[in-house]
Amino acid sequence: MDALMLARLQFAVTTVYHFFFVPLTLGLSILVAIMETLYVQSGQDVYKQMAKFWGKLFLINFAMGVVTGIVQEFQFGMNWSEYSRYVGDIFGAPLAIEALLAFFLESTFLGIWIFGWDKLSKKMHAAAIWLVAISSNLSALWILIANSFMQQPVGYEIVNGRAQMTDFFALVFNPNIWTQFPHVVSSGLSTAAFFILGISAFHLLRVGSNRDLHRRSFQVAAIIGTLAVIGVIMTGHSQAQHMVETQPMKMAAAEALWDTESPAAMSLFTIGNEKERRDVFAIRIPRLLSLLAYNQLNGTVRGINELQAEFSAQYGPGNYVPPVAMSYWNFRFMVGTGTLMLIAAIYALFLTMGEEVGGKPPRFLKFFPYLIALPYIANTTGWLLTELGRVPWVVYGLMKMEDAVSINVGVGALWTTLIGFTLLYGVLMVADVYLLVKYAKKGSGKLLPSESGEAAISLAGD
Repeated sequence: MDALMLARLQFAVTTVYHFFFVPLTLGLSILVAIMETLYVQSGQDVYKQMAKFWGKLFLINFAMGVVTGIVQEFQFGMNWSEYSRYVGDIFGAPLAIEALLAFFLESTFLGIWIFGWDKLSKKMHAAAIWLVAISSNLSALWILIANSFMQQPVGYEIVNGRAQMTDFFALVFNPNIWTQFPHVVSSGLSTAAFFILGISAFHLLRVGSNRDLHRRSFQVAAIIGTLAVIGVIMTGHSQAQHMVETQPMKMAAAEALWDTESPAAMSLFTIGNEKERRDVFAIRIPRLLSLLAYNQLNGTVRGINELQAEFSAQYGPGNYVPPVAMSYWNFRFMVGTGTLMLIAAIYALFLTMGEEVGGKPPRFLKFFPYLIALPYIANTTGWLLTELGRVPWVVYGLMKMEDAVSINVGVGALWTTLIGFTLLYGVLMVADVYLLVKYAKKGSGKLLPSESGEAAISLAGD
């Protein structure tokens, strides 16, 4: 493999590892804040226990997210130095704001929250975790603002072969961010809700666990999870419609739509021949893709062949078709797991509304620990579709990937770091999963009488 492919693989490895932890951090920070707010309002110590128990798991996940994210900063300046040279004046601004404002704010108040139990008033301590939650999601916002420029460049001009910012507010209010950020926040809440549902279900099926704590945790997660999954679906629909306007080739690849159709049929199952750009076998639902794209049964969705010809005329000879099979199946896995999550969340809400969680364990409760994997599959495949569907562009319409890779990094160095990062991140992943499983299985320490009891375990203790 050449330097470009190795650099892409290395960045894919670090990004997928990093994004494995980000959604849980975003969502769990909000859910822990909600639990502590319930403690402040009700005075019931079980909610304090809930905040401490889930807060401990949040801290483990947060630490891994920080470690895996730092490496990406160096890759921009090393493996992708030509990219940094070309868009550094634009891309660097939101990343700097993210680090200096959101991340420092998050880290500061996270420390206050960890060490402030019984030192601050209840309201001040709850305010600290809310600031952690807000700054965590603000951090994601600034990173997505940077990514949105790669998806839909705005507020710039080309000066001496470099992109320079001309309108900071155009960058901040990029139309792409209005669909991308709500989708990521909803995904984070969904991930955290299923994380809590799975672990709570495990303890509700277990003799000797604090049933009151996990029953209430299950109830909170069921409510938030149902709303969040609905939010993911709605914002995902908005993203698809925006994609049709701004990146039509990505939508065409996600549907394996070789030729333009009006109205367009949506694929249920397609086996395609990418080399010849045709279907080998396909099952399609007439007009459904037009409905997805335009909220009406009539509408033109452009196909890969037409777009390839258009881009070749506009940008010069070349292959402007992303990996179709990977885009197509990532889209299906994302939608499929999202559908399963909606069914599971509604079932969990049904159990909560029927108050069946606190009594004899329902029949299907035993499956919830396994459902923790669903949002991780959806998050990863969705992110892969977002990035792979933009190929060959690193900045859509402005810069191709082969022009963005560093000319000074050799194949040997890339192989060494790729293998090294993969092994190191593998070890860290094992350590992270081990710690999460270890502390998740411990439940909540002492069993409390229903509704109230002694103080919960400390964050540092068992």
